[in-house]
Amino acid sequence: MVWVGRVCCRKYGNFVDNLRLYVRGGSGGMGLPRLGGQGGDGGDVWVVAKKDITLKRIKDKYPHKRFIAGVGSNSSVRALKGAKGEDAYVFAPSGISVTTDSGRVIGELNSEGDKVLVARGGHGGSFHSGFLPSKGQTRQIRLDLKLIADLGLVGFPNAGKSSLLTALSHAKPQIGSYPFTTLRPEIGKIMYEDHRQISVADLPGLIEGAHVNKGMGHKFLKHVERTRQLMLVVDVCGFQLAGNTPFRSAFEAVQLLTKELELYKEELLSKPAILVINKMDLPEAEDRLRELEEQLHNQEEFCHLLPRDSVPKTFLHFTHTVPVSASTGYGIQHLKQLIRQSLEEHETMATEAQTKERLKELRRDVPVTAKPVWGVPSPA
Repeated sequence: MVWVGRVCCRKYGNFVDNLRLYVRGGSGGMGLPRLGGQGGDGGDVWVVAKKDITLKRIKDKYPHKRFIAGVGSNSSVRALKGAKGEDAYVFAPSGISVTTDSGRVIGELNSEGDKVLVARGGHGGSFHSGFLPSKGQTRQIRLDLKLIADLGLVGFPNAGKSSLLTALSHAKPQIGSYPFTTLRPEIGKIMYEDHRQISVADLPGLIEGAHVNKGMGHKFLKHVERTRQLMLVVDVCGFQLAGNTPFRSAFEAVQLLTKELELYKEELLSKPAILVINKMDLPEAEDRLRELEEQLHNQEEFCHLLPRDSVPKTFLHFTHTVPVSASTGYGIQHLKQLIRQSLEEHETMATEAQTKERLKELRRDVPVTAKPVWGVPSPA
């Protein structure tokens, strides 16, 4: 196995979520004209999902190198059929999309052991090629990490997502009283007494215009794709990103977050979603909560509060709406219970849907036999 390659990357601090690699399949071996011998095919290059691997580890271990497979053996008197060249393997974490430079998806690694062929080896020389071999496939590929978590925290900067993750789990994200606290994704685990674990991803804060790659833009939104459910987090008293930007109420924040998700990929809105109303320890929080609940009950009636191009086509209807205070712990235990309940309900629904689909397939496979009718002779 031969390992070589040039590596480029995009990262947040020490977190690497994208690698660009050069890969090349091995050349085929020479054929043997006088005996009709065939050269061995060149080796292939594969990307394989493996446990305990990160993109940063690949970058650190193989800096400025390329991934090239072995050359096929020449045909000889002793071995008319040359041996295939050795394959090269790029071990990568699960949750990877493998794409070309142009963005075309070659394949995905969703679980350990999954593999994607990224560069084919060349053919060995044979009678049909005048016994001349061909070169292996050469291409630039990208390994693009999309986090896999049960829940993805979605919120504008300073909504309290990092504090909420700390309150829910044992994660210790950087927390500060300024926007854009979260500069890289953080994963926390909610632990239950029966040892059930639920993973929660705190992702870099969205800003208006994220769908066109403003702020963290696509770096944030692509990770949302790989979460099973969404958890929107809003400040009950609203927020203002900067002095030159408009103040947004909690209701406006919900709709703007929905719009950003919709514009990036409309399918995201089909995910089950929980709404967490944070900072209930603030003055006037109870009044603002009652106002928000009324607006969410009649979302269409209150959309005049937003610019016309910021109104989502589809409104999110939340499985649960939970008021909490991440700083005091108010409502956190109740939220943990609802998170588990929501996930288990949808796991049950998914299992039932799969069972029904399987039964339909079985029915289609079973031949239908016409029932005999008394007094009518059966066809010969």
